[in-house]
Amino acid sequence: MDTLLLARLQFATTTSIHFLFVVVTLGLVTLLVGMQTAWVLTGNPRWERLTRYWGQLYVINYVLGIATGIVMEFQFGLNWSGLSRYVGNVFGAPLAIETLVAFFLESTFLGMWIFGWHRLRRGVHLALLWGVALTAYASAFWIMVANSWLQHPVGYEVRDGIAHLTDFGALLTNPSLGMAFGHVVSAALLVGGMLMAAVSAWHLIRRTPDFVLFRTSLRIGLVTAALAITLVQGFGFAQFGPVGEVQPTKFGQGPEAQELIAEWTIRFGPGDYTPPVLANVGLGFMILIGFTLGCVWLLLPLLFRDWVIRLRFPLWLILLALPLPFVAVILGWIAREVGRQPWVAYGLLPTDQAVSQVGAPVMLASLIGFSLLLGALAVTNWVLLARHAARGADDPALGRPPAPPNEPAHPEPALA
Repeated sequence: MDTLLLARLQFATTTSIHFLFVVVTLGLVTLLVGMQTAWVLTGNPRWERLTRYWGQLYVINYVLGIATGIVMEFQFGLNWSGLSRYVGNVFGAPLAIETLVAFFLESTFLGMWIFGWHRLRRGVHLALLWGVALTAYASAFWIMVANSWLQHPVGYEVRDGIAHLTDFGALLTNPSLGMAFGHVVSAALLVGGMLMAAVSAWHLIRRTPDFVLFRTSLRIGLVTAALAITLVQGFGFAQFGPVGEVQPTKFGQGPEAQELIAEWTIRFGPGDYTPPVLANVGLGFMILIGFTLGCVWLLLPLLFRDWVIRLRFPLWLILLALPLPFVAVILGWIAREVGRQPWVAYGLLPTDQAVSQVGAPVMLASLIGFSLLLGALAVTNWVLLARHAARGADDPALGRPPAPPNEPAHPEPALA
C-alpha cells in the first residue's frame, strides 16, 4: 500500500476518535457549570446530586480523552515530519499555547475541583469549575486557530524554504476561524445536551426512583440540544461564504477555482487539485443529520407534561437519536479536512510533501498500533460511562463526603 494513504488513514482514524472525546468534554463541562452554579446560589441538594453524577461521567471522559490526545500528537513527528519542518514555526505556536492551557491550567483546575469537594468553600470550588470550562474553551479555540491556518495560511513568509510567523494577529483574524469555532462549540453543546437527555431518558424508561432528578436533567439536556442545533445550523451555513472565498476548490469548480488550479499547475506542476468526492458526501449526510436533529424542538413538550414522559415512546426516540450528533461531528470534520486536499496547508504545502519518508510496512504497523490503542481507549471510555451512568445518582464516588474517623479500638476508660 501507499505510504501517504496509510498516513492519512491513521491521522483520520486517530483524530476522529479523539474528537469524540473533545465534544463530550466541552458539552458536559458547560452543563456542569450551570448545575453547580445553581447549587451554590440556591443550596438545593438536587443540584449537588446532579453535579456529582454528571461530573463523574465528565471526569471519566476527560481522563481517557487526554490519553488519546497525547497519543495523537506523536503523529506530527512520526508521520508528518515534512509538515513539522516546513510550517512548524507557524503551526506550532497556537499548538504550544493550547498545550499550556489544556495540560497545565485546565488539568490543574480539574484536579483541584475533583479533590476539593468538602475541603474548599463552595464559592472557591465553583470558581475552579469555571476555570476548567474557560480553559477548555480556550484550548478548543487555539486548536481551531492552528487548524484554520492550515485551511487558509496567513501572517507568514517563507525564508530559506521554511515558513516563519510574521503577524500573530493575522492568526486570530483568519476568515476561516470565527464561524468554524462557533460551529464546533455549538456542536459540542449539542452532543452534551443529547447525551444528558438520552441518559436521563433511559433512567425514566426504567422507572428509576429518582424521577424528579432525571426529569430535571432531561429538561436541561433537551433545552440545550434544541438551542445548540439552531446554532449549529446557523454557524454551519454561515461558513459557506468565507470558505468559498478562501478555498474556491472545496465545494465547487467555478471560475475562481479554475484560475487557482491553473496557478498551482504552474507552481507545483500538473496534478489533480480537486478534493475527493468524500468531502461532499460527508457534508451532505452531516446536513441531513442536522435537519433531523432539528426535530428535537418537537420534543420540548416533555418539559411541561409528566404524562408525556410516562408514555415512554418520546423517551425511546431521544435514546435512539443519541448516535446522530456523534456521527454528524465526524462527518463535519471529514468534510473540513478532506475538502482541502491535496494540501496539508492550503495552496502552500502539498500533502505528499508533508509525509515522512518511511516505508509502507512501517506506516502500516503504526496505523494498526495507533488504531488499536485509541480504539481500546474509546471502548474503555464508553464502557465506563455506560456502567457509571447506569448506577444512577444515589451516591456517586465524586464528591462523596469523607467517612468519619474510626473510633479507637480500645477506648480509654472514663474517669470517675
